[in-house]
Amino acid sequence: MALIIRNALLVLADGLLSGGLRIDGAAITDVGPALVEDQAAHIIDAGGLLLAPGFVDLQLNGAFGYDFTADPDTMWAVAERLPRYGVTDFLPTIITAPPGAIPAAQAALARGAPSSLGPHARPLGLHLEGPFLNPAKRGAHPAEHLRLPAAEVAADWSRDSGVRLVTLAPELPGALDLTRQLVQRGVVVSMGHSAATYAEAEAGLDAGITYGTHLFNAMAPFQHREPGIAGTLLSDERAVAGLIVDGVHVHPGAIGVAWRAKGPGGLNLVTDAMAGLGLSEGTFRLGERDVTVQDGTVRLLDGTLAGSVLSLDHAVRNLIAMTGCGVPEAIQTVTEVPARLLGMTGRLGRLEPGAPADLVWLTPELNVAATWVGGCLTYQAEGMVFDGSA
Repeated sequence: MALIIRNALLVLADGLLSGGLRIDGAAITDVGPALVEDQAAHIIDAGGLLLAPGFVDLQLNGAFGYDFTADPDTMWAVAERLPRYGVTDFLPTIITAPPGAIPAAQAALARGAPSSLGPHARPLGLHLEGPFLNPAKRGAHPAEHLRLPAAEVAADWSRDSGVRLVTLAPELPGALDLTRQLVQRGVVVSMGHSAATYAEAEAGLDAGITYGTHLFNAMAPFQHREPGIAGTLLSDERAVAGLIVDGVHVHPGAIGVAWRAKGPGGLNLVTDAMAGLGLSEGTFRLGERDVTVQDGTVRLLDGTLAGSVLSLDHAVRNLIAMTGCGVPEAIQTVTEVPARLLGMTGRLGRLEPGAPADLVWLTPELNVAATWVGGCLTYQAEGMVFDGSA
């Protein structure tokens, strides 16, 4: 049966529109200010709530006590609970680890969701953050498992084998050649955990890099005579910059600078969340290491930042509060921008005919009221009822 949602405030790429949309099966088939209400269709009145495309998180290490690097099969348990944050699609992120970790994650992804799993967010593929990182900018990545870029290590990394995004340091020997190979296999390559100069980062873009992993973090600092990798990401339109907007990883003032430099089309909010997301404070695993969550901050025992407990809906609210940007612009950074980066424009990130019916219902305060994946209700906040009326 077709579904018609009316009386919504639609979050579109070019602004807000009062209206509704029609869903047939798992796809959106019509969007507009006034839809013909087929009597055979099921009708839901949104009551003026905002209706946005599903959120996409390109950097998620784990959540709810689960760490993807230590146990990649847990991506499915996390997928079932992510819609509470408006997330309908994500990249399980595997950090630097022993050699067997990446093949294990590829196998877990290939096996697919267990038959007992309920409605859930979709893992779109893996984000491999390492092992080709600069030891000087390794952050929480274990030094003993870092290595120089090598074609033989990445021989089975491709979009077809489940690898969608790879973070590497472009200044390392062999990094540019490997970048070209990965891009040819349909993999998005990102620069991060890097001490690259401005020129070295530009060479990375020339080789096919299109993304920057957590702008300002684990990279050479911006300086007026040597802008470094941050300067490249801020100034070159070929690159989309990932940004952790939790107020800990990046100062609100620097977030404002990034927003003014890149705008809604050039910034992608990520969480870099780990196993502590959704739980109380305590000690958790990040790969092979213990990390502590305290006062909303995640750190190794030596004080090094080690991911976050930021949810993606909270990141959107933070961006608006810190920059004064509009709601459509902020939501674009977690919908249309990551969809375009992954080459999935028209299939993700927009409310338009032909797109999947991945919907986030938001209150005026931008809290998640409900999330739909492929036309199926996957999360409903307490007190919210979307049973509709004929």
